[in-house]
Amino acid sequence: MLDALLSPLALGFFRQALVGGLLVAVVCGTLGVFVVLRGMEYIGDAIAHSVLPGVVVAYLLQGSLFLGGLVSALITAAVINALSRDGRLRDSTAIGVVFTGALALGVLVLSATRSYARDLASLLFGNTLGISIQDMWLIAALTVVIVVAVWLFFKELVATAFDPTHARKLGLPVNAVRGGLMFALALTIVAGAQAVGVLMVTALLITPAATASTLTHRLPRMVALSIGTAVFSVVIGLYGSYYLNVVPGAAVVLVAALCFLAAYLGTHLRRGRASNAV
Repeated sequence: MLDALLSPLALGFFRQALVGGLLVAVVCGTLGVFVVLRGMEYIGDAIAHSVLPGVVVAYLLQGSLFLGGLVSALITAAVINALSRDGRLRDSTAIGVVFTGALALGVLVLSATRSYARDLASLLFGNTLGISIQDMWLIAALTVVIVVAVWLFFKELVATAFDPTHARKLGLPVNAVRGGLMFALALTIVAGAQAVGVLMVTALLITPAATASTLTHRLPRMVALSIGTAVFSVVIGLYGSYYLNVVPGAAVVLVAALCFLAAYLGTHLRRGRASNAV
């Protein structure tokens, strides 16, 4: 048993994948709780896919794919926030307009190229076992910034997530908090996608937080459970992919989905037993 745990760690690429994946898990598990509580899951998905135009343009200009994707994601987040902040346009409508427009622009520009670069595919779909030292430092810095920001503005995030109208009456900057959360979301998605891909980073933002929300209504515990679920998914997914020779990112996402299913079914069964007992 111990040998099964230690033998993959003898490989440098596996160690880097594990460390990078765990860092992504921590930041996504932390931020994901507020994304789910505020019903911003589709915003995260829209931002994740809107990196395409920026990445394609950066590739054509031979610039940084990361910076290109980040600029595109930040513009998308800012436009969605501007369109829906006054309540006249629903979030879902703003997301639909901006998401489809950005995706169409990316496909249009991509169609003008004659090749599909490996670097471009790596940023969009990830290369979990190819995480570089630079990627790890980038994600580590992002993790520290996001965790510290959440700790500093925890009360504001909680108040604006549960009752934005009351928070506004208390004088809290509701729109600024929402904009800051979207900025952090865009930064997390692009930095995470650089290492583990859009599919995995989006799943780790939403699924562990959804799992935690089925198990508890206490926010600190919810954050802890979300991080724990994300970390568990990364560890089991990477080890599973190593021994089963399957795609790492998909394995991690599947483990996270199974954790949600187990939590949901377990909660449903407990409630059923409680109601029968009464």
